[in-house]
Amino acid sequence: MAVDERTTTPPSLRERRRAAATQEIVDAAERHLTEHGPAALSLRAVARSLGMTVQALYHYFPSRDALVTTLVTKAYDDLADAVQAAVDAPSDEPDLPRLVIATEGYRRWAIAHPERFQLLYGTPLRDYVAPTDGPTTQASRRMSEIFERELFEGYSAERLAAADVPVLSPALRTYLEQLPHYGQGYLPSPATALLMSAWGHLHGMVALEVFGHTAFLGDHQAELFRMAMRNLLADIHRRIP
Repeated sequence: MAVDERTTTPPSLRERRRAAATQEIVDAAERHLTEHGPAALSLRAVARSLGMTVQALYHYFPSRDALVTTLVTKAYDDLADAVQAAVDAPSDEPDLPRLVIATEGYRRWAIAHPERFQLLYGTPLRDYVAPTDGPTTQASRRMSEIFERELFEGYSAERLAAADVPVLSPALRTYLEQLPHYGQGYLPSPATALLMSAWGHLHGMVALEVFGHTAFLGDHQAELFRMAMRNLLADIHRRIP
């Protein structure tokens, strides 16, 4: 029997040094982001923190946008990793729905990394435009995959198409039907509408907490969040025959 003897060429010393330097720059940028917030992010500030010139940093990131794209992509990936890890971890509460577990993983990461959460979902950085269908888009799709799976797993396309939602206009239905999906494959327009509604509810509650608008609830915020996510899930599942 023939044996595939193909081997992968290891990275050269120059490539390893470049990868290490790039990672060091990203780490410094994340520290600067945590200390000063997204609006203060600049190549000059990051270079200064590393004892580099801006010209030297340009060899790794040719523009601020290139660095921002890397930071946004990494933040999305880290957030998705945290959500997936929450779902995969053994649970002390076997009756807790996986979607609720996923949303709580999302909330914990956002609270632990408010500046990175703000980079993803706060005020857009001035003059920054993410690459069309680029790495930031690819990374954000992982979130859609996880939540779509945990919300609709076990439901057929026929049942999702029959979900009880307010009548959608023909234009909206057509638009939702042609949107790409990254979890269960084809998703009927009523299910897409429910997914977007659920996402808005989840994200809105987390954003309110991260930005300090529900601080008056004190230590009760986690309990109220769980109650809201349970109610959200129950309402959506009641709508699916």
